[in-house]
Amino acid sequence: MPRIFIFVGLILLLCLLLPPAIIARVRSTPNSNLPIHIIQDMAFQSKYKTQAVNPMFADGNTMRPPVVNAVARGETYLDAHLYDGVIDGQWANVLPSQVKMDFATLRRGQERFNIYCSVCHGISGGGNGIVNQRAMELVANTNGPVNGTVWVQAKNLVHDELVTVQPMGQVFNTITYGIRNMAGYGSQIPTEDRWAIAAYVKALQRSQIAQPSDVPAGTKVADSIGSTPNTISISNATNNVTPTPMNVSVSNPATSMPEGKL
Repeated sequence: MPRIFIFVGLILLLCLLLPPAIIARVRSTPNSNLPIHIIQDMAFQSKYKTQAVNPMFADGNTMRPPVVNAVARGETYLDAHLYDGVIDGQWANVLPSQVKMDFATLRRGQERFNIYCSVCHGISGGGNGIVNQRAMELVANTNGPVNGTVWVQAKNLVHDELVTVQPMGQVFNTITYGIRNMAGYGSQIPTEDRWAIAAYVKALQRSQIAQPSDVPAGTKVADSIGSTPNTISISNATNNVTPTPMNVSVSNPATSMPEGKL
């Protein structure tokens, strides 16, 4: 092959490498000038920027106020019971018709409660969540609050009478909009899930004041914490089961605890 062909080939190869090298150099080097737009698309267009004067309108403002009585699609919020927990100006004591009271709803409420609420109020709702515990430690520091920490003890949801007397609608409203130092969760938790949490909170509260009379007929319960029922009859649609109570001897030599029955 003639040497001239080799030289010409090398020159052409170098020419082919120049465009990518130039493009890479331009893209990697900061430049205060506007980039070159070969295809304009919508990169440059006539428009008024935020807060700029606009002679098209009588008030001269570019920013336009919302149209009176206009409502975004799907955001009418006309159902005060569903969105605010209110019926005829009073707090609702029942779930709205869109949310069914069943075990699935309570399980969903428990799941959402454990995710969003338990960090402050605790898994059992006693106001002893891990975030609350840590914050109280920082506030009670002997040398003063660490880094200026400010905190208010989380409410006990199951024993504080200010909370336990609240209807379900009020609990829902508090979850949605917040109260005092607690922020609202309306933007984070869907409406149905907030109702599920409210229902679960009321179930937690009821569990602390439950009476033997609350147990369905046919089920025997202990008269007190220290007593043990002789039999517990549990019936379901599929099987009739009568479990036998378990006697367990417990001895704890470390604490000299006497033997007992569980």
